[in-house]
Amino acid sequence: MQNNVSEFRKKFGYSQDKLAEKLGVSRQTIISIEKGKYNPSLPLAMVMARLFHAKLEDVFILEEDDFK
Repeated sequence: MQNNVSEFRKKFGYSQDKLAEKLGVSRQTIISIEKGKYNPSLPLAMVMARLFHAKLEDVFILEEDDFK
């Protein structure tokens, strides 16, 4: 799954530390999500989208390979 977390984070002026603090996760979690090494839980993804005033599918992009 790809994501636009980094783009949204920068648009809102959040550092990785600040976003992690707002979401109650570690900075390493944010780094891993942004690099595509970790897919967040559905509740965390929904909270992130809400924080960015965006639709879930605008923040996280499901690809065909994700269905295999």
